[in-house]
Amino acid sequence: MKALTLALILSLPVPRLAPPAKPSLTPTSTQPAGKAGRWYLAATGHAVYCYGPVMTLPQGSGLLRVATFCRGGETMVPLKD
Repeated sequence: MKALTLALILSLPVPRLAPPAKPSLTPTSTQPAGKAGRWYLAATGHAVYCYGPVMTLPQGSGLLRVATFCRGGETMVPLKD
């Protein structure tokens, strides 16, 4: 009986395990690597994604807040207060 059980177990097919898929080496995001940014509301009412700091610049009789180095090649975008 033991021999019959052993023969039955050894005759079963053994499934082959596929090796795990290698991760892709190409970046999948559209954002440049290593640059974290933030969304801001521009003075025009549109949302803009900028990587640089927010600066306050003198403008006429007051101050103007601008976001720097924004997506789309814009260097400075005036922000809505």
